[in-house]
Amino acid sequence: MPNPSRLRAAVLTATALVLSGLLAGCGGGSQEDDEDLTGQKLDWKDCPAPSEAEGGGAAPSPLPDGDEWQCATMRAPLDWDDPEGDTIGLALIRAEASGAADRRIGSLVFNFGGPGGSGVTTLPAFGQDYAKLRTRYDLVSFDPRGVGRSDAVECLDDKQLDTYFQQDSTPDDQAERTELVDNTEKFNAACEKNSKKILPHVRTTDAARDMDLMRQVLGDDKLHYFGISYGTELGGVYAHLFPRHVGRAVFDAVVDPTQTAEQSSLGQAKGFQLALDNFAEDCVSKTEDCPVGDTAEDVKTRIARLLKDLDRKPIPGVFPRELTETAATGGIAQALYSKDFWEYLTEGLEQAYDGDGRVLMVLSDALNGRNEDGEYSNITAANVAINCADDKPRYDPAYVEGKLPEFRDASPLFGDYLAWSMLSCTDWPVAGAADHPDVSAPGAPPILVIGNTGDPATPYEGAGRMVDALGKGVGVELTYKGQGHGAYDSKNRCVQDAVHGYLLDGRVPAAGTVCS
Repeated sequence: MPNPSRLRAAVLTATALVLSGLLAGCGGGSQEDDEDLTGQKLDWKDCPAPSEAEGGGAAPSPLPDGDEWQCATMRAPLDWDDPEGDTIGLALIRAEASGAADRRIGSLVFNFGGPGGSGVTTLPAFGQDYAKLRTRYDLVSFDPRGVGRSDAVECLDDKQLDTYFQQDSTPDDQAERTELVDNTEKFNAACEKNSKKILPHVRTTDAARDMDLMRQVLGDDKLHYFGISYGTELGGVYAHLFPRHVGRAVFDAVVDPTQTAEQSSLGQAKGFQLALDNFAEDCVSKTEDCPVGDTAEDVKTRIARLLKDLDRKPIPGVFPRELTETAATGGIAQALYSKDFWEYLTEGLEQAYDGDGRVLMVLSDALNGRNEDGEYSNITAANVAINCADDKPRYDPAYVEGKLPEFRDASPLFGDYLAWSMLSCTDWPVAGAADHPDVSAPGAPPILVIGNTGDPATPYEGAGRMVDALGKGVGVELTYKGQGHGAYDSKNRCVQDAVHGYLLDGRVPAAGTVCS
């Protein structure tokens, strides 16, 4: 059952790479020169192929100028309340600055979202998009604790996950509700059995402390940071804990830090419905006929009918698995993350109407971290572990049932799917930390906060609320009137000029700037 917070904060990496077969990544080692972790020396080496937990595939290709990606492992305390106790390894990747040494600003640390996404595989996949930033920064990313190569959270194995994702996550009767609850309990019990030691230590506050250690180990006085999706929440928590250590920072595809898990899920229901509305309008507005409906309402009606039919009788997907209602809903949601993927959604729907569920299944697999070899990254396990450690509320089936009308009103298509996903943390073995993160950061320098009016996963309103929560004089809001999850990677010139102007030259755009 896909967790709503993964939908809230998923990056586009998985879809692009599963569809293209270009998965890439790395890991590394460290050198223990100093008992003080801030004095450790990183042993940068060529990157090996990514682990299964990172998504599998080949080692990253060289950069366009021929330089190689480098990888290392940084040691960090397992428990930040016991900094001299056991340590864990955090996998890092970097591309050294390409410009003149006297123009280098420092390291620019990326977190691409999830929570649970591997930065070590994502950064090289999109490295060319950040070539201009590389002229003055070493580009750096990492697998946060519990993710990928960084002491990954482990729950179910690949075969068990195939079965888990075939379940009906929008139950219609008591038997289906019981099965959903039982499967959730089994998943959570497997996480506790296989990862008991790490589960209490994967909160966002832990990852933020890791980033401040990383800043010091990389040799930077300030943390220069680019956070995307969940990465904006992590960046906000970092700014709250270490306001005086914040350098130049950009938040893109902004998580609303004021919401509970329930409010976030409800906001996503509205956001994905808006994206679906925009997809339908776009399809029928083209000069040629829309192959999945005659009008926007017809497109949505036919999709709803398809999902009902799949609930009764799945169709062939990626052999030997079938495309179920749940898998199709996840595949549709994943395609709505970027306008670039709308063509795949149209193709997938057209084929599904003819009884072929392969394209929608591939999209669903991307959401769940499954590669073409049938191996799963640990994004689902890490996502649940981090969110459940962060989020204090726990919801039971009776509570969810009472909320179904509100969720269905927000989205006839995604409402049930997101409402029932709130059960993910019900029996989690670790208590949640808070209702929502604290990102107040008095004393921090300006942080550029970019909201996209058409973002399905992190609705636009969250950007304004992040600005307010950061505090007066800190958050500077920029609006992008576009589609998809995030703004910088849309290639919009106005957005990129604003980001480059700030990160490269320290020019803060005027608050309220609008790009379209």
